[in-house]
Amino acid sequence: MMDKTVLKKEINQILVNEFELEMGDLKPEADLYEGLGLDSLDAVDMVIAFEKAFTIKIGKDTGVLTIKTLGQLQDFVIEKITMQQAAS
Repeated sequence: MMDKTVLKKEINQILVNEFELEMGDLKPEADLYEGLGLDSLDAVDMVIAFEKAFTIKIGKDTGVLTIKTLGQLQDFVIEKITMQQAAS
């Protein structure tokens, strides 16, 4: 299992690379939509980017729809990575 701090940094780096966000804005409490300016199309692209980067399946998991903050997003992705590693 990778360190959660390392995973959070990797998640943030993907957001910086894919969505031209500023690393300094990426605080756990940051609102993905109002605070960081992402929209529903970005959310779809985000799922694809995380699936590729971490070899995980998010797909149609409706839990992703309830995510509002960066911290929630990080926890969700880390949970998926943990479940994937436990299954393999």
